[in-house]
This record gives sequence, C-alpha cells and structure tokens, in this order.
Amino acid sequence: MWNQLTPQQTKFVCNFGPVHWRREEAYGTHQFPAYPAVRTDSMSTAGKVIKCKAAVLWEPQKPFSIEDIEVAPPKAHEVRIKMVATGVCRSDDHVVSGCLVTPLPAVLGHEGAGIVESIGEGVTSVKPGDKVIPLFSPQCGKCKICKHPESNFCLQNDLKIPQGTLRDGTTRFSCRGKPVHNFINTSTFSQYTVVDEIAVARIDGASPLEKVCLIGCGFSTGYGSAVKVAKVTPGSTCAVFGLGGVGLSVIIGCKTAGASRIIAVDINKDKFAKAKELGATECVNPQDYNKPIHEVLQEMTDGGVDFSFEVIGRLDTMTSALLSCHEACGVSVIVGVPPNSQSLSMNPMLLLLGRTWKGAIFGGFKSKDSVPKLVSDFMAKKFPLESLITHVLPFEKINEAFDLLRAGKSIRTVLTF
Repeated sequence: MWNQLTPQQTKFVCNFGPVHWRREEAYGTHQFPAYPAVRTDSMSTAGKVIKCKAAVLWEPQKPFSIEDIEVAPPKAHEVRIKMVATGVCRSDDHVVSGCLVTPLPAVLGHEGAGIVESIGEGVTSVKPGDKVIPLFSPQCGKCKICKHPESNFCLQNDLKIPQGTLRDGTTRFSCRGKPVHNFINTSTFSQYTVVDEIAVARIDGASPLEKVCLIGCGFSTGYGSAVKVAKVTPGSTCAVFGLGGVGLSVIIGCKTAGASRIIAVDINKDKFAKAKELGATECVNPQDYNKPIHEVLQEMTDGGVDFSFEVIGRLDTMTSALLSCHEACGVSVIVGVPPNSQSLSMNPMLLLLGRTWKGAIFGGFKSKDSVPKLVSDFMAKKFPLESLITHVLPFEKINEAFDLLRAGKSIRTVLTF
C-alpha cells in the first residue's frame, strides 16, 4: 500500500512539481483494486523535450557510456515513461558482444518498470501516474498471431529484424545532436523512455517496481517456458541447462507445475544452492563426468527426462538438451538466445521417434494480457522474485552490473534510478 512505501519510493512520488491526484480503477479485462491517489508530474513536462541521463552503447565490444540525452514527447499512440528500475539481462550483453545485432548507437535495456509521465494522442490503455512494465514482445491485438490462441509473437515486434525505432520508423532519443536508436520497443537503460502503446502494460498500483521489473523479461521467459510452452505435467522429470536468472525461473515454473524431479545442470557449482532453494531436486556439473551429459541424464531418468530446457544460448547445449529428453515422448524447449547467423545441424531421427523440439519468445505469454496477471500473482505470493535478485545498484554503475553478469557472480542485478 502507498502508506508502506520505501524511502526511495516516497522520494520519487513526492519530488514532483505541479501535482495531480487520481485513484486507481478497473481497466480492460484485468481488474485492479482502488488504491490511494498517485501523484504525477505530467503537467510540468507533458509535450516538452526531457533532458535526462541514459546509458548509450555507441559500438559493440565497448562499455556503456552515461550520457545526457534528450527524450522527445510521445507522438500519437505512444507513451513516455519515467523508469524506476531495470534488470540487467544476458540478451543486452549479447548486443554488447556483437552476437545479437541491432542498430547502434542505441539505448538498450528491456526488463524494466516505471511510471507513465505523459501519453500521446489516442492512448487509452494507460494514463499519467500508472505503474507500467514496457514490453519487448508487444501485443497489438489485431494481427494474425495476436488472434491465434496459442502463439504470442506479435507481427508488430522489433525482434526478428531489429529496426531500432518506434512503429513510425523514428526514434525519440537524441544525444550530442544525433539520433540514438531504440531497442526492441523498450530502451529501459534511460531515466525516461518512449514506447508504443502496444508495448506497455499497466500493472497493480501497489506493486514494488524494483522487483516486478523482472517480469518484463527474465522471470516471465523462464517461468512461461515451463508452464505455458512445455506444459510441464505433475509428477514429470525435468532437466534445466543453465542456472542464470531465466534458468532459475524455469525451475520455479517446473516446481509450480508439479514436476517430481528437477535436475539442474551447470558448470558453476556456486549456483547449485540457489537452484535447490527454488525447487531443483538434484544438481549436476557436466565437468564431473567423462561421458556426455545427455548420457548421464538418460541413465539417471530411465531413458531421458520428460522435459528439458536450454537456457544458455549455446548450440552444443541445445543439442545436449534435446538428447537428454526421452526419444519417444520427451519435449525440449530452446529458451536461451542463440548466436546470430549460426546454424545447428541435427539428425532428423532424433525427432522421428516422438521427441518434440520447440521454442518461444517471452515464455509464450501474450504480453499485455499476461503481464498484469503475473504481477498480481506475485503480489499474491504465488511465486518468488526476491530470490532472483542478488545485487541492487544505482543506474550509473551499469558497467559494474554487466561485469558481475559476465563473471557469473550475479543472478539478476537490478539498477535503480
């Protein structure tokens, strides 16, 4: 509740100029309770260019540069957000390393949460003062995929062939007098960002943004891969390759779905304790064996697990995960982002006998529909998020956060503004 804000949240809410008061209300298909009023600063900044700090990646293989940037007002059907917190995800690091290609310079970041500062003409799903999560996987609600009951990869996405712009083909960021690209609809590594309305979800007004920001990517991707994509069944056996934030979220999903055995696989034994805390029943290190890890798992599970998940993004572990699930009935899900422009060769016989090999973006969730529900489930204590957060740093220490990620010393680092 608002009378239980942290000192940091209280400072954020009360540090505004001209003030508007409003009450939370029911919206769309998802019902929110009425919370005490939320203050907004939209009158002081609406329609104006905002000067703020952002982490700009100018070129691959270089650190982020904290820059003074200008963020233009939202155009029609766009939303400008004051960011409160953002997670550091491996996918952002793939851009830094060059494995994931997007136009540069750019403001990266895609796992965040904030408060709506202002809206463009025609926006109806959010209003100034709403707590929101930007969506790297949008939901337009009109395309063939959005109308498909099982798929979620909206055709308005900027993931398949990144353009680095909003839907109108332009960006709202500029730095040193030059345009700076957006990143997959979100760009959360900035004090302010602008997103298309189809790429933002209004969430519970009482939710802690420094925690639920993980629902913007890592948690939802892993959790959904288990409960929605694989559809893990009660009493089943599972193997999870990779114990980062997303892999641990897969474990949470497998446990929630009722799996009886959850085998965590990683070469970093320091992650085993956390994996067991979140639901893993066994942990194995491939380096402890003189045979391929898929053979080890087959021997442990009478021919192979029912469900396997690759949450690393390596071609060799994708093959290992496929081979570790049972040849007649196993389901293997690719969750990790694979290297760009690389191909994986496999023998079709691995599928002919009955295995299923699949993947999905964002855990298979339709984002605008599912994110508010996931936040509400967290508020109802149906799953943990705190256990995934190992570090909380000020936004200016973004390069330190990525160093922790690359060294395997963090699960999720949350940057606060």
